[in-house]
Amino acid sequence: MKAAVSSWLQAAMPVARRLFARRIVLAAALVLLLVTGVALLYPMLSDADPGAIEIGQRLHAPSLAHWAGTDELGRDVMLRIVHGARYSLLIGVVTAAGAVLFGTLMGMLAGFFRRLDAPLMRVVDAMMSFPDILLGIALVSILGVSLWNVMLALVIVYTPRVARVVRATTLVLRELLFVDAARALGVRTPRILCKHILPNLMSPILVQVTFIFAYAILAEAGLSFLGVGVPPDIPTWGTMIAGSLDYADRAFWTIFCPGLAIVLTALSLQMLGDGVRDLLDPKLRKAA
Repeated sequence: MKAAVSSWLQAAMPVARRLFARRIVLAAALVLLLVTGVALLYPMLSDADPGAIEIGQRLHAPSLAHWAGTDELGRDVMLRIVHGARYSLLIGVVTAAGAVLFGTLMGMLAGFFRRLDAPLMRVVDAMMSFPDILLGIALVSILGVSLWNVMLALVIVYTPRVARVVRATTLVLRELLFVDAARALGVRTPRILCKHILPNLMSPILVQVTFIFAYAILAEAGLSFLGVGVPPDIPTWGTMIAGSLDYADRAFWTIFCPGLAIVLTALSLQMLGDGVRDLLDPKLRKAA
């Protein structure tokens, strides 16, 4: 066991050095690690109720007692940001995982089977013809306002992005010699897709995961801001901003602090995605 862990660490260290050679990528990874760690560990270390209402403390400015101030109901904004991070990160994880799963399947089928290419891509083109936020509003309106329906809607919105990237790569892989050799040896199509095509799709898929994670957090905030996102009783960063709009002129921190959390998280994910892309793309790595 120790030998396996040691060999894995030896193999991972050079990759980590190349990935974090740029300081901005390292800073992005540290921000994400901090956000994730706080979201996961704080509820275990503290039993403070983020929904506790103290009318006498309403709209107090940031102080030592309340680092990010209080909102219109006297609730601690920082505590709600930490608590809401779990929901915002959950939305990002589920959306990225679902979009990658269905988008990869759709893209592989469209890229490998010529008969399926045209009909599947016409569906993808039709979905991508709508702006993401408008398609999300339409889907949530149909499905109903709830946390899981928002995540389902975002999965549907971002699946076509992954499908197009995977299809383009599959079209190239399908014509390579190792696939022809597998066919000549009588390897069945499902095995070719799983053993030969899918492993070579990992690079673009990993990059898409980081981007869609960021897009999902921003999209949830936008939907909540418009009143068609997560229900107000769930303290995501988007619902916190939407619920404090009427008090923005008197208590700017109620919007600024959760907005800053959204910006830092989304920007860090984008920077990390750029770093992963530069690491996995031979052309970009050679140019660097």
